[in-house]
Amino acid sequence: MKKAVISWSGGKDSALALFFCLQSGHYEIVGLLTNVNAHYGRVSMHGVRTELIEAQARAIGLPMLPLEFPGDVSMEHYSILMNQRLVELKTQGITHVIYGDIFLEDLRQFREQQLSEVGLQGVFPLWNQNTTTVLAGFIESGFKAVMVCINENRLPESWAGRELDATVLVDLPPSVDPCGENGEYHSFVYDGPIFKNPVSFHKGETVRRSYEPASQWNTQFIFQDIHADES
Repeated sequence: MKKAVISWSGGKDSALALFFCLQSGHYEIVGLLTNVNAHYGRVSMHGVRTELIEAQARAIGLPMLPLEFPGDVSMEHYSILMNQRLVELKTQGITHVIYGDIFLEDLRQFREQQLSEVGLQGVFPLWNQNTTTVLAGFIESGFKAVMVCINENRLPESWAGRELDATVLVDLPPSVDPCGENGEYHSFVYDGPIFKNPVSFHKGETVRRSYEPASQWNTQFIFQDIHADES
């Protein structure tokens, strides 16, 4: 089998990509590669606490492989640190990196360029799938997740902390991609067919943060903070 790691955010897309690759029997998956803001102890993408990713890793039975960043970093610095990590993985016999991307072509090209520089290959098991079908399959397969970050310009504040269940498919506005592929929301998966046991957690406060991207309009995100329960 091909020795691989999965790019792991803790959300639905990476969980479903892992599920599909485990089912295929083509890959020996040896770890969950997670980008972590070392200053805050949180996942870079959506602010989930590192302790919760560690709890996921224990429940899945695969080690978390953190790639730690010292707070906010430039894309140039990010690329350097990622390149170093990928080189390390290759020396350990890794040949493939799995991603949960669905249709962001620019992002896929960026990832494949990074991988090609060190002689690794990318795997994209969800690529070009219909996102309504992807989310429906995620729910029907028995996965359970909660929304931990929402773009307030696209969804109301009440969606922060909402369960990612079948009602979401009914209630999502037509302008919102079902899988949040345009950054409408991010999720945290706490149970499902890849888990030996659920990840126990409780919800904390919600936090609003504003960002001003190059598009020149403010983007406000609401983060639902969650905490791992003591085992």
